[in-house]
Amino acid sequence: TYIVFNGKVGALMGERALRAKTGETVRLYVGNIGPNLVSSFHVIGEIFDRVYREGSLSEPSHNVQTTLIPAGGSSSVEFKVEVPGDFTLVDHSIFRINKGALGQLHVEGPENPEVLRKLE
Repeated sequence: TYIVFNGKVGALMGERALRAKTGETVRLYVGNIGPNLVSSFHVIGEIFDRVYREGSLSEPSHNVQTTLIPAGGSSSVEFKVEVPGDFTLVDHSIFRINKGALGQLHVEGPENPEVLRKLE
């Protein structure tokens, strides 16, 4: 019925969102307790600098957009946040958003127009 982050619908949303500051490196450990579904984990607006697949902390993959996490498996992802804003954590099997697979990373800090600038 539900597919969630941190054990319940909305656990990483709004006031409970993950938080970081621009310039920081974020590491997320994502486990998939399964038992039958794989997860295509992605943070909208980011590319993972390093992905440590299936629980391994050696020989990371680099510059990965979405990582596949098998049922019963895990991955750690790392990325440097360069601009402020709210970044959405999803399972790229998008229909799962309606079942609760949605989270947020709230990043505070100065704007960085070299990386992203608003167009009027």
